[in-house]
Amino acid sequence: MGSAVVNMGPMRDLQFDDMHLFARVAELGTLSAVARERDVPVSQVSRSLSRIEKACGARLIHRSTHGLSLTPEGQTFRDYCSRMVATLDELEGEFAGKSREVSGLVRVAASTVIAQYQMVPSLYGLAERHPRLRVELEVGDRLLDMARDGIDVAIRTVPNLPDTVVARQIGTLGRGLYAAPSYVKAAGLPAQPEALKEHRLITNSAVTTLNQWPFMIKGKPSVFQAEGHWRTNDTNMAATMVLQGLGIGRLATLVGDVLVAQKLLVPVLEKCVDRRPVPVYAVTAGERHRLPKIKAVVDYWAEWFGKTATLARAKAR
Repeated sequence: MGSAVVNMGPMRDLQFDDMHLFARVAELGTLSAVARERDVPVSQVSRSLSRIEKACGARLIHRSTHGLSLTPEGQTFRDYCSRMVATLDELEGEFAGKSREVSGLVRVAASTVIAQYQMVPSLYGLAERHPRLRVELEVGDRLLDMARDGIDVAIRTVPNLPDTVVARQIGTLGRGLYAAPSYVKAAGLPAQPEALKEHRLITNSAVTTLNQWPFMIKGKPSVFQAEGHWRTNDTNMAATMVLQGLGIGRLATLVGDVLVAQKLLVPVLEKCVDRRPVPVYAVTAGERHRLPKIKAVVDYWAEWFGKTATLARAKAR
């Protein structure tokens, strides 16, 4: 079957936004992901695709119960769209760099704890610096597929990242072990890491690496593999469970230490638990880190994390 004849008249009527939409549909693989990114109904994205196909005079996408796939014509159109969008992004970056004015929606994924205690408090200052920027927070501990879920920036502490992403360290995050006074009164405190086996532990079912609890024993690192009597897929819920006296949990120090100061929690195995902070990364897919709006938020958050870390060290003295 031969290729469809392309009518160049209607194709010239397409706008840059049409090409950007098609490029994102091809990249994300679902209409719903593009609709979420644009904050519009899926039906609107579907109508736009139909209009683009009519303008091109060719079917560009196969729709089936298994998802979307590009036709040969769709692959050709995607390649041109991607090049044109990249060129426009570079042009936008040139002018944004001179005017320092950036705009648009940035979709950000972060764990519940980082979102609540770091990202949300930072938004007021971000709005003052870049009033035309909008931020959508996708909150949860599950590691999202950035392309499929339409995420521009993911705030992560995961050390092993694929080569397809760009990661910039913007801060650090420490973790420690904590329990509620009511739990300590009922069950006591472990004297050594191995004694944790005799206690009820609270672990993370979404990011299982967080259940490898690190210690320093006589100057040597060791790891205790925590088996949760209680498990949750949400770091904030884990803190709530610890507060309720359900067991011992590993929490971010920016949460746990505040609750210790309020006498709501007590540290566990404080002398040997390894609380050394791990890097926090702002992760972007592909070349999207070059987009002015994404570079602006990552630059701001690197500055924000640095300031909050300095304040925390000053309070600890």
